[in-house]
Amino acid sequence: MQEVRTMETMEWKKRLPVGASDFKRIREECYFVDKTRFIKEFLDDHSEVTLITRPRRFGKTMAMSMLSYFFSMKNAEENRKLFEGTYIGQAGEKYLREQGKWPVVMLSLKDIKPLKYKSMVAQIGINMHELYGQYRYLTEENFLQGDDYDAFQDILYERASEDALQSSLGKLLHYLHRYHGKQVILLLDEYDSPIQAGWSAKESYYDEAISFMRAFLIRAVKDNTALHFAVLTGVLRVAKESIFSALNNLEVSTVVQGNYADIFGFTQEEVAVFAKEVGHADKLGEIKEWYDGYCFSGKEIYNPWSVVNYFHNDCFANVYWLNTSSNDIVTNLMRHADEEDERKLLLLLHGETIGVGIREGVIYSDLYESKDALYTMLLTTGYLKSMRVETDGGIPYCEVAIPNLEVRTVYQLEIMERYRRKLELSDLHIILKHLLAGRAEEFARGLEKYLVQIASFHDTGNKESFYHGFMLGLMAWLLPRYRVVSNRESGYGRFDLGIFPKVEGAPGAVMEFKVSETEDGLERAAQAALSQIAGKQYLAEFAAEGVTQVWQYGISFCGKKIWLARG
Repeated sequence: MQEVRTMETMEWKKRLPVGASDFKRIREECYFVDKTRFIKEFLDDHSEVTLITRPRRFGKTMAMSMLSYFFSMKNAEENRKLFEGTYIGQAGEKYLREQGKWPVVMLSLKDIKPLKYKSMVAQIGINMHELYGQYRYLTEENFLQGDDYDAFQDILYERASEDALQSSLGKLLHYLHRYHGKQVILLLDEYDSPIQAGWSAKESYYDEAISFMRAFLIRAVKDNTALHFAVLTGVLRVAKESIFSALNNLEVSTVVQGNYADIFGFTQEEVAVFAKEVGHADKLGEIKEWYDGYCFSGKEIYNPWSVVNYFHNDCFANVYWLNTSSNDIVTNLMRHADEEDERKLLLLLHGETIGVGIREGVIYSDLYESKDALYTMLLTTGYLKSMRVETDGGIPYCEVAIPNLEVRTVYQLEIMERYRRKLELSDLHIILKHLLAGRAEEFARGLEKYLVQIASFHDTGNKESFYHGFMLGLMAWLLPRYRVVSNRESGYGRFDLGIFPKVEGAPGAVMEFKVSETEDGLERAAQAALSQIAGKQYLAEFAAEGVTQVWQYGISFCGKKIWLARG
């Protein structure tokens, strides 16, 4: 393959692997990040069945395609050229002896996302029809006869029963084993996509999807003498429903623990080389802020989909990964959020961490009953990152945070959607402009209008935490142009909210909140809050950061009424 080394940006755009997941195409036509070390690490130590869970668009399909091209007997000599000059190509004859040696079955379920269970079964039937079509020679050479021939034809012509579909993958492995006289490698990509679809569907068919997929997988990989080994990828490890409980020899690699940590996604070194190759080494800081931040088994990882699209779009920093599919998980989280969830999410949004227990054997029906299950799902799907992992009694506990600026955007939008109710985002924008310009009366008027709607559907029993969360949620719209800090020590106390500009010379703001029992006491409480800002020297941290103009607001609340005093 001719390496592309010195090309102008416009030429590079044609060769960046945007949306490409076929290893052969990437190797021959696109910029190539060598992940073939995965093959060596896998051959050195693997189980009969390996499950690898990573967020979507982190290179799972490309890695499975790479395994297929390496191991498959089909076009073995031609495929061997794809690995010349790569890590595995130079790893030694011990590994190259495995190249082109095995029958391989590769199946992806990533596009199976129907709204109804019958449609899910039909779509799997179509996938199996296409898969069986690759092995027509089993019937054309009269190898399969009798019941086996009929079963093969039923799948091939999409007339198989639901039970026959559940057995179809396992049977195909047996057919190929008998034909080639060799065990078969199974590569199953995004195995959990039908399960996720069943869970998120408006009319849930989650239980039916679990039942189908349990039979489909177990009949293929449990005690199957035709199987050499299987590699499965997905977003979640669905364990409690017993999909994998029947497997005795299962290895699991997740974002928290396990092997192959730096195979899926780009490392910092790979991004640095990439940026240099395309002539944008000066953009590494922006790339890191927007697309870095993931931590898989202790390895720092960048989002590969977003990095490639960033370069493809002339280094325009934007939301790429989050726009590739719906954000149902975060949307459903906000729909079911209680006051404590809101508090934690707002802390995360403002750059802080929270501690959670990790339950990697996720059961979807527990997500809104177990907070650990919910936050585990957010971690596994890429909406959170693990900062530090500790194990107590065999259970991992994590400090988690939002990974980067791109992911923070989806939280920001979903949280603001929950808080704003009937107000348009333009209304919120105007309120915040008044805040940052020191226009106290306009800020107070808009804030009270906003509060009327929020307080009408929130439980304000815990008044102080409600109002603090209300203000923290409102300030979320200032990110990332400002750093918003909650309950930070400064001077001789802790201010409630501080807004620090990231642009030199721009004004900041500090706010102190009070709750009044009566409307008559609002003005007095607001003045007391304002006096506290000066008395406890809350401006000390602003001065330390070089912010010379700081608007000071003492704000008091009573039900849906407020009083604002500005210093």
